[in-house]
Amino acid sequence: MEESRRTEQVDLLQRLKKLTVSLTERRTRRRKRRNGLTPEMTQKPQGKSRQKFKTRIKSFLSESSCESHFFMIWISSLESFGERERFTIESLFKSHPNSCLILVSNSLDCERGTLILKPFTDKGLKVLAIKPDFTYIFKDTSAEKWFERLKKGMFSPGVIPLEQNLSNILRLVLLYKFGGIYLDTDVIILKPLTSLHNVIGAQTVDPVTRKWSRLNNAVLIFDKNHPLLKSFIDEFSRTFNGNKWGHNGPYLVSRVVARFNVSNCSSDMGFSVLPPSSFYPVDWTRISGFYRASVNGREANWSRKRLMHLRKHSLSVHLWNRESKSFRIEEGSIIQKLMSDSCLFCNSSFLH
Repeated sequence: MEESRRTEQVDLLQRLKKLTVSLTERRTRRRKRRNGLTPEMTQKPQGKSRQKFKTRIKSFLSESSCESHFFMIWISSLESFGERERFTIESLFKSHPNSCLILVSNSLDCERGTLILKPFTDKGLKVLAIKPDFTYIFKDTSAEKWFERLKKGMFSPGVIPLEQNLSNILRLVLLYKFGGIYLDTDVIILKPLTSLHNVIGAQTVDPVTRKWSRLNNAVLIFDKNHPLLKSFIDEFSRTFNGNKWGHNGPYLVSRVVARFNVSNCSSDMGFSVLPPSSFYPVDWTRISGFYRASVNGREANWSRKRLMHLRKHSLSVHLWNRESKSFRIEEGSIIQKLMSDSCLFCNSSFLH
């Protein structure tokens, strides 16, 4: 039993080490890659990558004159950051050209990551890819003790990928510390979000009561130090379960808000729950239809009406990448038309 626990602890520490890999190690790997990279790729990044998270993020926000600021988290490899993820950034800046985007990511905070984001920075758009400093970010919240216990192997991270659950808690603490708008990297923005304050979106509603039955955490808009965010963070730290999908994410925000006995509007409690049409107008079980082109008049009529409804009533569309990443975007499909509405680089072959 003791031997099994030690093995689990070693495995956990190795996984955490990968997530918090030191700048020295990254520079070593860069040197090994240089034979296959262009001079532009190997150019040193003006010393900024050596600065701490705190210094870089505060400097970025203070110097960029942000009309609003957005957070995204990328926990996967650099190679898997593809056209669809870049398009989320396009749609963000199409609706919010004077905003700032902070991309919290180990893999994107490097020379190659800078090249991926270069089309945006060349347009004068304000983007920062930055490696997370978990210790600094979690400090003075209940997530701080949770993270320390995790590193010490005092509980199992479970079978759900640890990176996924770190993303769940990171988004909450980042908004609590800085305020702003959090987006998953598989969300298309259709309209400006800056008029919204302290809102979370319902994913589903009860067909009988018409009250929300589940919330989602793919789009979160909150002021700094909002008490609901603190409740989310405390719930994560107190009830963490790494073996149940969604327990620390959509189900977490749902059960916390349910305790307030909130229906659709809760402005008197300092936050609001928006209907599914706002952020999640299509459920993951039906997303495939948005990728297909119409093949007959009946389908074309349905697609036209659906598109009109989305353009009128929805602020974003969640693409449910876990389900849809293998789908091809067909010419004339709803997704292709929404992307054409929201593109910055509209001649991209990705849209044709």
